[in-house]
Amino acid sequence: MSAAETSAETATAEAVCRRENSAVLRIGEDDGERLEAEAGTSDTSMVMNMGPQHPSTHGVLRLMLEMEGETVMRSKPVIGYLHTGMEKTAETLSYLQGPTNVTRMDYASPLFSELAFSMATEALLGLELPPRAIWIRMLMCELNRISSHLLFQATNGMDIGAVSMMLYGWREREEALRLLETITGLRMNHNYIRPGGVAADLPDGWRDDVLTLLDTLPARLDEFDTLLTGQPIYRERLQGVGVINTAECLALGVTGPILRSTGYVWDLRRDMPYLAYDQVDFDVVVGTYGDCFDRYAIRLNEIRESIRILAQILDQMPSGDYRVQDKKVTPPPRARIDESMEALIHHFKIFTEGFKVPAGEVYAAVESPRGELGCYMVSDGSAVPYRMHIRGPSFVNLQTLPHLMQGGMVADAVAVISSVDPIMGEVDR
Repeated sequence: MSAAETSAETATAEAVCRRENSAVLRIGEDDGERLEAEAGTSDTSMVMNMGPQHPSTHGVLRLMLEMEGETVMRSKPVIGYLHTGMEKTAETLSYLQGPTNVTRMDYASPLFSELAFSMATEALLGLELPPRAIWIRMLMCELNRISSHLLFQATNGMDIGAVSMMLYGWREREEALRLLETITGLRMNHNYIRPGGVAADLPDGWRDDVLTLLDTLPARLDEFDTLLTGQPIYRERLQGVGVINTAECLALGVTGPILRSTGYVWDLRRDMPYLAYDQVDFDVVVGTYGDCFDRYAIRLNEIRESIRILAQILDQMPSGDYRVQDKKVTPPPRARIDESMEALIHHFKIFTEGFKVPAGEVYAAVESPRGELGCYMVSDGSAVPYRMHIRGPSFVNLQTLPHLMQGGMVADAVAVISSVDPIMGEVDR
């Protein structure tokens, strides 16, 4: 290793360990209960549990906080309360059934999990999708990105005390979910993106419905700016709170708005393009200070960038098939089932036995609203995955909590958790 490389590595290590003491509370649950009992008789520090029933922990997240007064000295996230075992369940489901499983992981942005799973399956199969299927997937994912970020705006406002933001953010999200329901038939857990394409073509009137949403949102986002961005109390609650730097993010494997809030420009849609993102124009929104306010502002402006992308998708949406016409993978059209016994048998075998996937391993990643969402899959040549592992951004991003909270007030812990935007279904998958 050269002197320059050694110096760079030392600088990175110093940046990661810039705090004098460890931010992580490295004790087990039994030790935590013992220390909590001992701290009850001490005047200096105490160990307090926040969650897993606390509303601001965004699900069943438990935090063990070591505190001096109201200052958080160290903390430890405790996860595993959902224990759904979805990755193991995937080994018992066919590749066609797989999206019904993964869509329930990140329930705020389920289409991204379906997309990562489908892209991994298609890579093993060597499938090339029709252009319309690719652009429909982009359309759906950007609509889902908007609905997810609107949910963040609503809950983040409520966590900080801006209850009216919950009402407005929820109102706009309802419009986005209503549009998703029109296209997929469901508000959440859609099972719409499947290996080989999508479940159904876009319904009549979809373009007008999307345009209505795109025409409505910009003025509403300006209202959010008026309500929150320039509000002195809101800024004081977020600015300089939960600060993290680029070196820490890279050391912890953090991606998404948290990494971009440090000024690091990294977005898989631009840096490792998939679908047709290299054919649309958009900006990667970054921050400067790596604090809670930057993470709020990034998500708000990413909605505006998604609106730009959607407008281009409407102009460039190609015609043609919405899924591959490969009989080994694709079930016959619904109308053919009523006319042909062979089509009925084909449909039955696809949905009961599934289709076999060549042996191999693959990793596919997409840019979800929370960061890099990856699917690692191993096939042994059968109709079900031999192994599947999801690289959940919420799970990785939770590692930042001890670093973001150290030295802050317990009231700031609520703002920090909200700024990370974790979805516990993905964490405890």
